[in-house]
Amino acid sequence: MAGGPHIPVLIDAILRECAPVHGTWLDGTFGAGGYTRALLGAGAETVIAVDRDPLAFELAGDWAGAYGDRIVMQPGVFSKLDEYGQGLDGVVLDLGVSSMQLDRAERGFSFMQDGPLDMRMSQDGPSAADIVNEADESVLANILFQYGEERASRRIARAIITARPITTTLELVGVIEKCLPRPKPGQSHPATRSFQALRIAVNNEYDELYQGLMAAERALKPGGQLAVVTFHSVEDRMVKRFMTARGGRQANANRYAPEVEAAPAPFELRSRKAIGPDKQELEMNPRSRSAKLRVAVRTDAPAGEIDAKSIGMPQVRGAI
Repeated sequence: MAGGPHIPVLIDAILRECAPVHGTWLDGTFGAGGYTRALLGAGAETVIAVDRDPLAFELAGDWAGAYGDRIVMQPGVFSKLDEYGQGLDGVVLDLGVSSMQLDRAERGFSFMQDGPLDMRMSQDGPSAADIVNEADESVLANILFQYGEERASRRIARAIITARPITTTLELVGVIEKCLPRPKPGQSHPATRSFQALRIAVNNEYDELYQGLMAAERALKPGGQLAVVTFHSVEDRMVKRFMTARGGRQANANRYAPEVEAAPAPFELRSRKAIGPDKQELEMNPRSRSAKLRVAVRTDAPAGEIDAKSIGMPQVRGAI
């Protein structure tokens, strides 16, 4: 989760928007377990807890036993959540890196601590170091621009190529800092966008989100609720466009064309606007400042498909 270990971001808003909470929910980003515990406390009978990081279940061993069989631990990725449960009453996804990962220097997610340049949520497969040291300059630049919206992507990619090999987080931070002006008070760290981009590339996060949204559509029963918390503009755009399109609100591109009867919409939107943290949450958990919550309710219309490009999923050209 992107908040502290015991502060699940926007959880009060989720419980309020999804009330009454009941039945079987799936927590697709289990992390430190904050959402799962809150859902169980609010009335969920069972929560299927999904995470690709083995550490999440290892750390849950200290407390999960108290809930007995109300928690079903499910190693895996939320893009396959419909394989883990059907007829669900709710699905919650808290996107991004968790504090459990961010606060451990040895995981390589943080640009504030020195550690190996890793960033693998599942702890297997190619690492950030593999991408940084092996990808072509054009591919690196494309990753930084498409996944991190880094405007200095070409300059940073060129500097990375020159500085190779790069094996630690602070080595990479030093390369990035030389490419960008010193931030003014209140501005984000110069490495923020580049580290975000590499993390997303390593963990294939945008495709996971795209596949996960469609899997939720297949897994939720009529009346089931989909709650998604995002932390940056690209994620939020994808979720917004998915919910808008699947909520039947896409406009006819040509007003002069004959009207075609729209297919039944598989979701109803709770609100067209995203919900952000209130003043109290911002004071308690500064990491929540960029968080946005969107909620949609499943109808009885058949599940379908939606093209990744139509919801704004960024595409990286070339092999990573």
